[in-house]
Amino acid sequence: MVRNAISPSPRLRGEGRGEGQPLAPASASLAAPHPNPLAAEERGEGIPPTRTTCPYCGVGCGVLATPDGRGGATVSGDPEHPSNFGRLCSKGSALSETLGLETRLLHPVVDGQRTGWDAALDHVAARLAAVRYEHGPEAIAFYLSGQLLTEDYYVANKLAKGFIGTPHVDTNSRLCMASSVAGHRRAFGADVVPQCYEDLEIADLVVLVGSNAAWCHPVLYQRIQAARGERGMRVVNIDPRRTATSEGADLQLSIKPGTDSVLFSGLLVALVDRRLIDETLLFERTEGFAEALEAARGIAPTLAAVARATGLDIQDVALFYDWFASTARVVTCYSQGVNQSAQGTDKVNAIINCHLATGRIGKPGSGPLSFTGQPNAMGGREVGGLANMLAAHMGFSAAERDRVERFWTAPNVVTGPGLKAVDMMDAVADGRIKALWVMGSNPAVSLPRADWVRDALGKLDMLVVSENVASNDTVALAHVRLPAAAWGEKDGTVTNSERRISRQRAFLPLPGQARPDWWILSRVAERLGFGEAFNYASPAGIFDEHARLSGFENEGARAFDIAGAAGLDQQAYDALHPFQWPHRRGGEPTERLFGEGGYFTSDGKARFAAVARPRLAAPVSQDWPFLLNTGRVRDQWHTMTRTGLSPRLSAHIVEPYVEIHPDDAARLGLEQGRLAQVSTAHGAAILRVLVNRGQLPGSLFVPIHWSAKNSSGGRIGALVQPATDPFSGQPEAKATPARIAPLPAAHFGFALSRRPLRPAGLTYWAVARAAFGHVLNFACDTPAHGDWRAWLASALPEGERVTFTDTGAGVHRAGVHKDGRLEALLFVGPSPKLPSPEWLKTQFSRTDIPNAERRTLLAGIPFEGATDEGAIVCACFQVGTARISAAAEACGRTVEGIGRKLGAGTNCGSCIPEIRRLIGVRPSGSHGRAPAQVATMVSDPEGPTP
Repeated sequence: MVRNAISPSPRLRGEGRGEGQPLAPASASLAAPHPNPLAAEERGEGIPPTRTTCPYCGVGCGVLATPDGRGGATVSGDPEHPSNFGRLCSKGSALSETLGLETRLLHPVVDGQRTGWDAALDHVAARLAAVRYEHGPEAIAFYLSGQLLTEDYYVANKLAKGFIGTPHVDTNSRLCMASSVAGHRRAFGADVVPQCYEDLEIADLVVLVGSNAAWCHPVLYQRIQAARGERGMRVVNIDPRRTATSEGADLQLSIKPGTDSVLFSGLLVALVDRRLIDETLLFERTEGFAEALEAARGIAPTLAAVARATGLDIQDVALFYDWFASTARVVTCYSQGVNQSAQGTDKVNAIINCHLATGRIGKPGSGPLSFTGQPNAMGGREVGGLANMLAAHMGFSAAERDRVERFWTAPNVVTGPGLKAVDMMDAVADGRIKALWVMGSNPAVSLPRADWVRDALGKLDMLVVSENVASNDTVALAHVRLPAAAWGEKDGTVTNSERRISRQRAFLPLPGQARPDWWILSRVAERLGFGEAFNYASPAGIFDEHARLSGFENEGARAFDIAGAAGLDQQAYDALHPFQWPHRRGGEPTERLFGEGGYFTSDGKARFAAVARPRLAAPVSQDWPFLLNTGRVRDQWHTMTRTGLSPRLSAHIVEPYVEIHPDDAARLGLEQGRLAQVSTAHGAAILRVLVNRGQLPGSLFVPIHWSAKNSSGGRIGALVQPATDPFSGQPEAKATPARIAPLPAAHFGFALSRRPLRPAGLTYWAVARAAFGHVLNFACDTPAHGDWRAWLASALPEGERVTFTDTGAGVHRAGVHKDGRLEALLFVGPSPKLPSPEWLKTQFSRTDIPNAERRTLLAGIPFEGATDEGAIVCACFQVGTARISAAAEACGRTVEGIGRKLGAGTNCGSCIPEIRRLIGVRPSGSHGRAPAQVATMVSDPEGPTP
């Protein structure tokens, strides 16, 4: 396991209860975690590790965090947690690098002025009351986040839907899992994932659909790959792109975007035609099969029709159908490539139809398994944190409303669903919503039409943002900024993709005036006159209420029930072990559901769905000839407000980029490493070009993480269309019509510096963190009058300068030293082919660089005896291309040998595909038909790699 104790900046102390205000009234004080982290930090020694949960994806990995006595912590995987058994991905391994306070919001801010909690809470409550009085409760909305803890979510949902009386509570989980939720509810009668992670290891066939699991869920992916190597499990990867996940697959199906329903409708037809359907089981446990089959035959009547519609080789389609038909233990995993679609719900149901038809559901190693994107997307759904839910998996029927109203003793329980995320922003733009409270999300970057959303947010009478960062694209617009507790300070629970509830525990003190979200909400509720219903003393009390509501008048009728964990006192809550729901009172936690039927519909039978003929929300055209696909990269998360603080997570991919097939690039004059402008009907971005044979012709791929805070033109949400799925309301983020064109730039460069630099006149820029400070990659035109010396002088900090300028060659370089230390380096050239910055980065650790070596640095070539790491491949151990290539022969050109010698690939494993490419080996353990071609980067080794 990787252990790291880096704390980039000291955590502020001495202001913790600022301005003479107590943390909470005596009746609602925060219960300290055990042991008290503040006391432990003051001791600085003998601090035991705290068992907590990773704040990133929905895998829900257990983490051991040990405070270091200096405001930071060492982090390692928890070997006893059943989700990861000690393994962490690169992001989880680097959590210790994200605990500094340099970017934190530490005090309430109202209308640009720092204030105390009493004044801020009074202001928020008064404005909410005024809006409610003048315009009605539905002029108020809450936009929440899958990053919130369940206890925070519960209080927000209760306040809004039971007491303020607004149904407009939605979450960024709408962008993540809404289509899976809708598909599950349509099929099972409830938002239930029937399988568990163990099934990935005991299945004989795992089908990955729309999931680059090797990068986005690497801990689960490595569990799959271990089973593949040990047991000969087969893996099918269905994705328009050839990704790192493809290299661990036995069959790659590079499907035409938007045609997943065709492929699985064809599979249902094939299963029926091969008489693999248990008709007795169908009659006893399901409804709607005939209608679903009729729709499937209309969409995919033959193998040839499936191959034509999906763009796949007919032999590959036949092989996939053969494997699925002949394998009893099949798990189909799906993620954002399925969900983020205007027909995402139908895609989910097309998959589930095949499992229902064969009875392969809820059994060991057999069933559908949705890979959740966020750490608590499911916990938010449990409490009702989506606009189309009330609370605890209850809807808006008269009986359900009455039940919740009695349990909460709530005066203003809403009568029906509220506005989903995209529709909510429409209401913000046209003035129906006057006040919006955003918690733990950055909608000005992440929502479709992000530029339009940013403008709409600026029209609000009041925008409240509860955040732990002082600045992001959304915080910049807020009238009220409330400092929220961050990971390591928060205390509560989260639920992962397999319905497992785990504790996220505090191990650091609250810095400045930061407070937990539940506390902030409760204090506002008190000021609105609802104090008695929100008089919580700690998260334990909130969890108990949440658990009791889940079991209230349930009697097995509702899937979500954790009444078996109700009644915990503080000590028992602190010691709570991970468990899976349903956990009914007097019963045991549940691993799998529906193996023997028992669905949560009115008659207990599952429902087949007759899916519609698939079509994209907006087709390509002469003006918009490409389909724009969006997604994540290996080492970053959402809009990088946390992962962007980590030097090692910023080393693998340092800039926003657009991935394009070589044929398209050649036709349009796009070159590796140069710039392109990608445009849609909604916005434009300026990105580096990455030419990749793994990309389908006619398609573009761009990562979602960059914002106005770290790039000049990388806000990808601004390009995404607002079309949504009619059932789930989830936007189509994977297929927006687009165009792309080269963006000329006369010069390219990079700057390494201890303090941020922003030279004048840049055409393009992107910044990233480094251990010594900051990395700036940029492009620019020739400065005024061609005066490069003046430009270099204005761009760099004060100090002893060394410069090199060759105007004829277009090469300009400079370094700044102060007190013997390197302060900054800046390299400019006529093309993207610049010296590798990796060796240059190491020079910032030297305490005294002799004068004789300072000019030599500008050559960008390692001194005699020094080595260049090359571009970073393994983020966990910071191992680069040069060191891996140099060690390849000595290690027998095996991934295992590289791991033993360098450590690369031995922690999370997400770099293994790239290591394989570098040492020139194909994946081992392939069975059956191999992928038609290996995903290959088309790149100049001397050029930049994004």
